[in-house]
Amino acid sequence: MSLATIIPGRIGRVVLNVADYGQGFSELFIYCLRRLRALARPPVRLVLQKQIYFTGIEALGAVTAIAMLSGIVITTQVTSLVGQNIALTAKIMLWTVVRELGPLLSAIVIIARSSSATASELANMNIRGEVNSLRLLGISPGDYLVVPRVVGITLSVVAVTFYFQMTAIVTGYAFASLTGDLPFVTSLSGILSTLSLTEVSVSLFKALVFGLVISITSCYYGLRAAGSITAVPRAATGAVMRNLITVFLLNGIISYVFFI
Repeated sequence: MSLATIIPGRIGRVVLNVADYGQGFSELFIYCLRRLRALARPPVRLVLQKQIYFTGIEALGAVTAIAMLSGIVITTQVTSLVGQNIALTAKIMLWTVVRELGPLLSAIVIIARSSSATASELANMNIRGEVNSLRLLGISPGDYLVVPRVVGITLSVVAVTFYFQMTAIVTGYAFASLTGDLPFVTSLSGILSTLSLTEVSVSLFKALVFGLVISITSCYYGLRAAGSITAVPRAATGAVMRNLITVFLLNGIISYVFFI
């Protein structure tokens, strides 16, 4: 088989896979919007609470460590370049932590923990016939399995992103004040005065979009798994890789639209 035949074939498969993913994503997104009222049911609300606990609360340890290290590294590098310039340091911290690193690193942590776990869990349930069993019992799998996971992961990403940003900024300035002459309270006041409603809104908008992408993509790959148990790791890997690519792509697009 010639190279001229292989390359178009691979490109065609990629295009078809992306189109299939886009269609499935859109269907799940619309379904969740229409079925949000399912959260009023106690069993569905219990699944939502468990998802928030797993995705948000249990991730705080890893998020705290990464945020503290990020804040220390960024502040150290900035002060080594600009010196004790509080205004410039505040602006650079704002650009790096609030605009970019906060939403992006928080999403990566959630993808590593919750995306693979959610896809694997739903794939296992689908392969073992548990999803069909729910249908036979008169329970909508979408209402019970998808809606609470999408809402729970999305809310968790927004909350974790805000927590990451605050932790990174406070830790960075605290470390700089201990190791140098940068005043802690004055530095924090400088960055708070530099922050605008647009910066915060775009950051939380990024987190909201990333949360929707991570949750819906994970459910999509988990529910489409079929056949043998070997489909479970494929679903988890597919969800993680698709989420990483999509999140980085969307991060660049949103930053370009609002900040360039």
